[in-house]
Amino acid sequence: MNQRLSRRELLQLVGRSGLAAGLGAAVATHPAQSNAFTGSVIKDGVVQSTATCPTVVNGEVIQPQRKLTLLDQTDVLVVGGGSAGVAAAIAARRAGAQVTLVERYNHFGGLWTGGLVLIVIGHLVSGPKQVCMGIGEEMMRRLEKFEGGIMNRGPGNSPTVDAEALKFVMLDMIEEAGVKVFLHCWGVDAVMDGNAVCGAVFESKSGRQAILAKTVIDATGDGDVFAAAGAEFEHRTYNIGLVSRIGNLDKVDRERAKQNPKPPRGLGSATPIPGVNWVNMLGPETDGLDVSVLTRMEMNHRRFIWESLQKMRQTPGYEKVSLLETGPQLGVRITRALAGVKTLTADDVNKGARYPDVVAVGGFTKPERDEWHIPYGTLVPKKVDNLLASGRCISAAIKTADNIRLIPVCFATGHAAGVAAAVAAKDGCTPREVEVPKVQAILRQQEAYLG
Repeated sequence: MNQRLSRRELLQLVGRSGLAAGLGAAVATHPAQSNAFTGSVIKDGVVQSTATCPTVVNGEVIQPQRKLTLLDQTDVLVVGGGSAGVAAAIAARRAGAQVTLVERYNHFGGLWTGGLVLIVIGHLVSGPKQVCMGIGEEMMRRLEKFEGGIMNRGPGNSPTVDAEALKFVMLDMIEEAGVKVFLHCWGVDAVMDGNAVCGAVFESKSGRQAILAKTVIDATGDGDVFAAAGAEFEHRTYNIGLVSRIGNLDKVDRERAKQNPKPPRGLGSATPIPGVNWVNMLGPETDGLDVSVLTRMEMNHRRFIWESLQKMRQTPGYEKVSLLETGPQLGVRITRALAGVKTLTADDVNKGARYPDVVAVGGFTKPERDEWHIPYGTLVPKKVDNLLASGRCISAAIKTADNIRLIPVCFATGHAAGVAAAVAAKDGCTPREVEVPKVQAILRQQEAYLG
């Protein structure tokens, strides 16, 4: 892709590409578009067995033992296709491992795309200098080739991306790397062999299935896999919001708008699409692991966004402003944090700590302070083997959360976990036994910055 593509050309390219990687030859041969609706019967008179259905015993629901279908077997299994998971999968594959990536939504990118958190912050230090590089930086370079793919790129700047362009870039890079992919799969349990994780269990429209792997990366954001595996963690509350996008801001009647001493609240920040802004929301501090809380947040936030937009439209000059979308993913920021071999502290971040086992480097929202190291031990559980954490749920104190959870730091720790997992799988050792200098050498070969 040596020239910039229009949004129309981008959509046409997406339509032609499909999601063939890892989904089987039969899927790959299906055309992206058809001239008419068609359907056919696969099998008539189907009745599923109820032998393994839960039953009620003395008022308690009991799940009987059952054999699970093996969906796949691989070197490295990445659970979660957000910014950390995608970087991990690509890095592990480029390091020579067979990789399977499983994602519960229909797209890649997590809160960076589905959550509409479009701004890239947390990658800068004094200089100004960008320290979160590697695969995440490659994504942004690729976005530059698309018209409307990214804006505000440059030294010391915090770029803003277009979610749909980024979804396609991630898809393209995953397919190029040869990562096997399963979407619409929710990780629900860990497969254990003693104290070691040897895979994960997933629920989907195909039922409950398992994937076995030599090394597993928890990129769920919530630490779902390491929690299921019995690893120690800290359960936290944090603010939960819901991001939205509003449009027609280029149709605001500026003359009528001058009647207002102040513009309406909730206009948000610019995106690469003219006339479209993304609007962030802090939201209340609450428990992102409580499904009743998540339901209430989702419903309350959507009502608030809609009613706020209607109020904005009553402001002279802003009558044509419209709500384009609310984020397909609720803005859960922090839930679980791993108790790792090492734990990053607020002093480490604020004082620019250095570690010999550095595998990623973090920055700040503005280029005001020095870089800080993320040691390999923050990705490794204290006791559970064959498992690595990545993204916002690595081992770090709660006062570091506003740095650890940011997109660039997530793709940097994901990149590190991917390389380490590949080395462990290829060398036949556990992640805690990995030779860190070997991991660091491969990370540098893949253009990661380690200080």
